Parts: sequence; C-alpha cells; structure tokens
Amino acid sequence: MPDKTPSSQSPSGDAARERGKHKIFLGYAPGVGKTFAMLDEAHRRLGRGQDIVIGFIEMRGRKPIEDQAAGIEIIPTLDVNGFAAMNVEAIIARKPDFVLVDRLQASDGQRARWAEVDRLLDAGVSIISTLDVRHLESLHDAVKDITGVSVEETIPDRVFREAEEVEMVDLTPRALLNRIDRGDVLMTAGLPEWYTEGILSALREITLREVAGRIDRDVEEFRKGAKIEKPWATRDKVMICISPTRASLRLVRKGWRQAQRVHADAVVVFVEDKPSGEQTRKMIRDDFTLAERLGIPTVTLRGTATDEIVRYAKENNVTLLVIGHSSRSRVGEIVKGSVINELVKQLRAIDILVVALDKGDTDK
Repeated sequence: MPDKTPSSQSPSGDAARERGKHKIFLGYAPGVGKTFAMLDEAHRRLGRGQDIVIGFIEMRGRKPIEDQAAGIEIIPTLDVNGFAAMNVEAIIARKPDFVLVDRLQASDGQRARWAEVDRLLDAGVSIISTLDVRHLESLHDAVKDITGVSVEETIPDRVFREAEEVEMVDLTPRALLNRIDRGDVLMTAGLPEWYTEGILSALREITLREVAGRIDRDVEEFRKGAKIEKPWATRDKVMICISPTRASLRLVRKGWRQAQRVHADAVVVFVEDKPSGEQTRKMIRDDFTLAERLGIPTVTLRGTATDEIVRYAKENNVTLLVIGHSSRSRVGEIVKGSVINELVKQLRAIDILVVALDKGDTDK
C-alpha cells in the first residue's frame, strides 16, 4: 500500500518560503478534457512570462496531449519499482513558478501523488493539477452506489478544500460519449461498464454540487472578512425557526415547501434559552425527526432567542425566515416584547414568513 501521509518536514533551505498555491482542474470522468485544459492554461501563463514545468503527465500515446505539451519543459520522472514517479527533489531545486501534475489521485507504488504535491506546496512551489470527482474520499460510497465500482485511489477532502482555485472542465455526457465513439479519447483499458449517459450524468451532477459548495464557502468567507451583514441572494436559504413551547411539524413542512418552490437550501433551527423539560425535548425530537426525513439539517443554538436567530441568519446568508405566529397574549407582548417585531427590525434585508398555528396545534 502506498504511504499516504505527507512528509511533516519541509525540504532543507525552503522552510522560509511561502507555501505554494494550488489550482485543480476538476472533471466528472476521464475524457472531458482536464489535461488539455491544464496544458492550455500553462501556455497562457508561459506567454505572460511565468516559469512553468511539467512535473508529471501521462501521455499514453495521446497525440493531442503530446502536441499540447510541446514547448513546456518536462522534469524527468524517476523509476520507482517499475513505476514512473515525480522527481520532487529536482522540482524543488529547479524552483519554477508552477508545476503541472496530472491525475492527482494516482500513486507511484510508494507514495500518493497528492502527498508529493503537499511536499511541493510546503516548499513554496505552486501546483496546477487534474482530478476526477470520484476520487474524493468522502464520495467513495456515493460513487460506488452509482457506478458499482469501489474506487481505490482517493485523496483526502482537505486537499480539495485547501486548493486556492478549482475550475470545472465540463462536457455533456452525450458529447463525451460521442467524443469516445470518434476515437478522440484514448481508453487504454477499454470503455468501463459504467460509461453510460445516466451514470455520467449522475457523476456530473455530483461535480457541479462540489464546485457550487466551494463557491458558497468562498462567498461566505468574503462576506465575513468584509463584515458584510446584509445577505447576498446568490442562492436562497430558508431558516425554519421551531418553537420550544408548541408543536412545529406544520412549520417544518411549510418551510420545506417554500424551499422546494425556489430550489433553496433549508435549515431547521431551535434556540434553547433555558433547560428543557421532557415535554419540550419530545416536541423538539419529533420536529428534528421530521426535518431529517425531509433531508433538512438541524441546528440547536443556546442563548436569547431573538439574538441567536438574528446572529445565525446574518452569518449564514439566510434569505427567508419562517417562524410560527407568537402564542403570547397582547399583554405579554407589551411586557416582554414581540419576537417577530424585533426580528423585523433587525433583519430588514431578510424576508420573514409568519405561519399561522392554532393555539392548541398538536399535529404531531
């Protein structure tokens, strides 16, 4: 088994160098054009005066790839027990601006390629690599369910998360299959059984979701760094606030329907402002169970209800708040204030949907 643990020691003389940057060209299957896109970018960077070398690329007799790689310096690989291995020490000594690394998930029989990339990044060398989404470790089971194949070569999700840039190389499944039929894609081991339009479409959807998730995180990090509280409606997010004192199944269902209608993400939030009794805990368990059946994540916050709802909504780019009508009497609202009125004041940029609930609502 290859050693998949990156070296904890930086190469001598490079400890003071800033960690390199990593860009990944991501695809959903071999043949979509990741390697070609990586080489195309390399030529553009060379044209801008950057120093680019090829650390590892699998030509495999692919004439278009060989032609595209022409003019880019190649660092000769090493032979490790019959496997071609990237010459990390030679690359570090060469100190290029960027190194091209094909098939990030592969190994040389001893070390995983992503681990070697970690060493290069630690040494201050920037990387441009290629990767198929099915090799992400967290997607192993999902990919096996779809393709019927257990992927052996995987990379830790942190490698994907820590990359400064991910660019998806996209092609419709029908166009990919046509490309293969024309002989434009070399499949050295023959066409895998899972290369069907339906399975490729499913893998493509997974890839789109992974890229969208990264974009969402990038937007959130920027908003937090810039201290922007007003939500940016790049994607709708519905926050369903359940009550500790009354049944909320109707509220959860209503919020879920609203989210489905606008293709939005949803989250069920419960704010615990004091220790809960058994009756309250049962109601919350029932509400959370329904949310889980509907595929809605649940969050429990602790503190003052209004403050916690406002904080969570602002920090998580919520665009619609769904809340049940207050059960307080008019006198109670005068004495303690109306939660809904306070939310309206503090969340002026967020739509608030107040759902009518019968006083004795127990639709559990």
